[in-house]
Amino acid sequence: MRRAAPLVPCVLAVLLMAAGDRPAAAQLGTTTFVTIDPLAKIDPLAQQRLLDGAGWSRVIVRAADGASPELLIPLIEDAGGTVRRSLLLIDAQVVDLPNAALVEVAGSALVARISLDRLLAGAMERTGSTVRASAVREELGYDGSGVGVAIIDSGITSWHDDLTTSGGAQRVHHFVDLVNGQLAAYDDHGHGTHVAGIVAGNGFDSEGARSGVAPGVHLIVLKALDASGRGRISDVVAALDEAVANRGALNIRIVNLSVAAGVYESYDTDPLTLAAKRAVEAGIVVVAAGGNRGRQANGRDAYGGVTAPGNAPWVLTVGASSHMGTGNRADDTIAAFSSRGPGAIDHAAKPDLVAPGVGIESLSDPDSAFYTTKSAYLLSGTRPMSYLPYLSLSGTSMAAPVVSGAVALMLQANPALTPNQVKAILQYTAQVYPGYDPLTQGTGFLDARGAVQLARFLAAPSTEVHPVSPTWSGRLIWGNQMVSGGRLLPCSSSTMTSTVGRS
Repeated sequence: MRRAAPLVPCVLAVLLMAAGDRPAAAQLGTTTFVTIDPLAKIDPLAQQRLLDGAGWSRVIVRAADGASPELLIPLIEDAGGTVRRSLLLIDAQVVDLPNAALVEVAGSALVARISLDRLLAGAMERTGSTVRASAVREELGYDGSGVGVAIIDSGITSWHDDLTTSGGAQRVHHFVDLVNGQLAAYDDHGHGTHVAGIVAGNGFDSEGARSGVAPGVHLIVLKALDASGRGRISDVVAALDEAVANRGALNIRIVNLSVAAGVYESYDTDPLTLAAKRAVEAGIVVVAAGGNRGRQANGRDAYGGVTAPGNAPWVLTVGASSHMGTGNRADDTIAAFSSRGPGAIDHAAKPDLVAPGVGIESLSDPDSAFYTTKSAYLLSGTRPMSYLPYLSLSGTSMAAPVVSGAVALMLQANPALTPNQVKAILQYTAQVYPGYDPLTQGTGFLDARGAVQLARFLAAPSTEVHPVSPTWSGRLIWGNQMVSGGRLLPCSSSTMTSTVGRS
């Protein structure tokens, strides 16, 4: 089989607790607080965050009986945390806290309980639940924080509540307009804003219901499409160049290309696919939509419709599934419009996998063309607003950023992963659905939780148990070769190998 790109094994730091002598109780005024084991005061989901000592968690810290929640503020700040809001009804503070400080804060006699601030299910959460990205955030504690995602599209709205940072600024760290040369962020079409929200929206205007897959990422937005949603491949190539040039300064690990061009030459000579290859060689995962050419005019399935740059083997190419309006994976289907492989001319097998792309609810821009032309699909939030902040759209353009968000979660769990390793893990953990061939579903339907679990294992194989699941495909596709079976394992050499046989 082909060997994938290098993997450097890492050691996962595990927090070890040394049991020291502690007083049985502490005195504050006339109230006595009994000291108990700190771990007993941390809920099970929050305890799982202790494995990621370098990360952060949004938690609810409840004050002990008789203690004012205001007394928690200096305790939290001294531990490096940030108080987000007070919940006086339950004598608590909502806090962004370093995972390494959870035990320290729980050890205070002022604290009664620390609980993970879990998300509620909602419309976008149908997508999050279906691909199990919600479980990654709630159980494993990853939200893409620290990972830069470049969106090459039609731009991004100048402001949306769902893209705010904890300080109130927008999470757009860099904007370049390759179409009109404007300096300030904008999106005169609306497509790019919707795509960005699928990756990075935090659900502020919907009380978390329409959150994106990785709401902790920071965005680099490169406008390459005009007000009509059209552009030239030279603009996209220039955008890829911009991403590569700034990959170190902005920690750009992922490029999302929800754009499509016809395939008229080999991916070995097409400037668009070659530019994507340079980005991959620079260590950036390039995620591309597979295209919407899956049906003929007579309603029959069409093969060979994958668009560029998704036809290239070094690109992570995404087809579209439908979550059927539920969070239950069992009823998912392939979207009728999703392009099927192989790619034209080179005949490489595509797509690599599929993700939800039907009725995806994400951000709207009231100053964009979509706000008028797609007005029937605008959606309200849960807060009083002067405009409708959300929009429902379908297409592989929507499926690609679902995968880009999942990749951000993987890279937060294991920053050492290379683009080829990311692709291998996503394919290996995807779920095969009966009735669909590999040129329709690739290696299967995205399982973000499985991918993050395997990515985390590969970061520290000596401290983690190799995750397994009967639903995983156990398959890898590269070019027109498929291998299956066995496990993905790191080795002492510079490659990721697996004990697989060709199917």
